[in-house]
Amino acid sequence: METKPIMMHCDIETGACEIPVAQATTEDTNIAAAKKPIKLLYFTDPICSSCWGIDPQLKKLALEYGPYFEVEYRMGGLLSSWDAYGGRDVNGPKSVAQHWEEAGAYYEMPIDGDLWLEDPLPSSYPPSIAFKAAQLQGEEKAAAFLRRIKEMIFLEKKNIARWDNLALAAEQTGLDVAQLKSDFEGKAVELFQKDLALARQLGVRGFPTIFVTDENDKRVLVYGSRPYEQYEQALLQLHPEAKKQEYDTTYTSLFAKYSSLTTKEFAVLSGLETGEAEAYLQELHAEGKIGKYASKNGALWLKQ
Repeated sequence: METKPIMMHCDIETGACEIPVAQATTEDTNIAAAKKPIKLLYFTDPICSSCWGIDPQLKKLALEYGPYFEVEYRMGGLLSSWDAYGGRDVNGPKSVAQHWEEAGAYYEMPIDGDLWLEDPLPSSYPPSIAFKAAQLQGEEKAAAFLRRIKEMIFLEKKNIARWDNLALAAEQTGLDVAQLKSDFEGKAVELFQKDLALARQLGVRGFPTIFVTDENDKRVLVYGSRPYEQYEQALLQLHPEAKKQEYDTTYTSLFAKYSSLTTKEFAVLSGLETGEAEAYLQELHAEGKIGKYASKNGALWLKQ
């Protein structure tokens, strides 16, 4: 199947990374009911800065309402190539560098835009296809793989369009690298094309796009980066019976659940202000209780 170039436009004000409206249609399609009463059909892309920006909200939603929903990840194809690009604010790798610096400050999530000056990605399709290949080895491993390649690109300035970086992420998250390579070159390409087709059918025009869906296929759209309460309200609108779960906010519990957390993520999950969270995490690191990866615009804190 031939794929038309899809170009990137990211806007902090709307909280979304968008593709041209012409790529989307309003044709509807049925979304299968999930095993849990609610499903989050999440259209995303590995290089979407706005999607990185909502990771704290989604982690908190999982801790408070995890028994009631599951996430179905779909790749949306944010950047097919830079050829014949006719974008607005983002019109080439250099402009992405500036946008990422601004986005990181806005979302309080570490993002190093220098990647786009030093080793820019020609496309987000390779990591998207790699994620579809990872899904064939299980959703849990695939989610861990997606998290790892996002850390690589946003903090470590690693070009995740390169196979060696994708293979490293796969190895680090317990995937069968040889199988991933085989699926990356085979089955996953078709699965990625199906994701793009579903995005067009549902009228998806940017990322993050989340369809909160119940067993009767009723759905509430949450588009772009939004406050936590909006995700919570969408879930409760479709499943009022959902009860907020209390969870342990101690660092030992949070790092038992998540092997890595940004300062913003830890702040949101622990209920601390960002400054308080940073000081506390620095103290834990100094005591040797957690690890740290320091990037230009913020740290990634690691389970020991």
